[in-house]
Amino acid sequence: MSLKEVLAKKIEAHRPRTTRLVKEYGDVKVGEVTISQVIGGMRGIKSLVTDISYLDPMEGIRFRGMTIPETFAALPKVPGSEYPYVEGFWWLLLTGDVPTMEQTLEVVADWKARSQVPEYVWDILRTMPRDTHPMTMFSAAILAMQRESIFAKNYAAGKFNKMTCWEDMYEDCNNLLAKLPTIAAYIYRMKYKGDTPIAPNPELDWGGNFAHMMGIGKPYDDVARMYFILHSDHESGNVSAHTTHLVASALSDAYYSLSAGINGLAGPLHGLANQEVLAWTQNFMQKLGGKLPTKEELEKALWDTLNSGQVIPGYGHAVLRKTDPRYTSQREFCLKTPGLKDYPLFQLVSMIYEVAPKVLMEHGKAKNPWPNVDAQSGVIQWYYGVTEYDFYTVLFGVGRALGVLANITWDRALGYPIERPKSVTTDMLEEIAGIKK
Repeated sequence: MSLKEVLAKKIEAHRPRTTRLVKEYGDVKVGEVTISQVIGGMRGIKSLVTDISYLDPMEGIRFRGMTIPETFAALPKVPGSEYPYVEGFWWLLLTGDVPTMEQTLEVVADWKARSQVPEYVWDILRTMPRDTHPMTMFSAAILAMQRESIFAKNYAAGKFNKMTCWEDMYEDCNNLLAKLPTIAAYIYRMKYKGDTPIAPNPELDWGGNFAHMMGIGKPYDDVARMYFILHSDHESGNVSAHTTHLVASALSDAYYSLSAGINGLAGPLHGLANQEVLAWTQNFMQKLGGKLPTKEELEKALWDTLNSGQVIPGYGHAVLRKTDPRYTSQREFCLKTPGLKDYPLFQLVSMIYEVAPKVLMEHGKAKNPWPNVDAQSGVIQWYYGVTEYDFYTVLFGVGRALGVLANITWDRALGYPIERPKSVTTDMLEEIAGIKK
């Protein structure tokens, strides 16, 4: 069966579970909400549903129940590579099943057939000022293609059917994913490489073709495959995932929804963090005289950083209470890659990993003294020549699209309603708290 046929069977089997939970167990309490959660960004409130991924505080992210090492080990590999096809990962996210090589290659072929980007997208990008942030360009390109939405056309034609509308969302999501690497690489080459876009290579897979269009040789194709999978999904409560879900809940199509999610990803408290960590690491090395410090010198420098009221970027996480497995995966890539493992910037990152957790634990203010994904990812990109900080979030966005688009396909299939939480006033909260005026 094709991916769409497998997904259709999965949806039919899942729908009764959701319906039963609402009809028979709808009044069962999931948890309690505190005033600090209401005011503090809804942190930790269990109010979203996704089966695509789950973030365990001690194990890290699980994709359809599988840890990162299990995911990489199980998925079909690109010939000559230790890393899997991103296309096979898409099958896993949608169905929960590990695809065969034949099924994976079906998605490879399907995305190639959908990959042609409309000419007007290039026209729009080229009319934008060249100092426009690449995330603005990326979001604008996605939004510009909204006229291609199959869901929007069928809805406008009065063909909306609650039970089958997920099929239009599925088509839109696949059409979008097939085009995103080409758009991202075009923005990069236009903006930073003298306006020299590289045409796609129809013989290559999604990750390999992206590396080709970026103009970067092997093993950057493996970097792309690894990076896009690691950054794909992180539950549905983070800003980019939640925003995409929220906009789609209004029956907006995938183009409106993903563009909105990309806008959320662009913020410095979300996707922008990886470039800030790299900039901090480079400045840190400059302050140390441009050479690797001893562990004693590094420990003192980290204490000086904390005592001055600054943080150690890339360390800590809202949920995790251990080293982020996404950090570990990238670290392992560096350690086994000749040249990269001896790269001074990576060696400094590695030393910080050895020293910073102890310093942060002694400092006592960090709930999680371990590194997150941002502590490592920028260094790899810099090593392979992607030295333009502000493009890093676009890379994140290409990967994140996999997770959020899989989620809104299932949201539409299960008929989740428009999201509309209730707000209260400060007066109401003070009354609940028993504060007398």
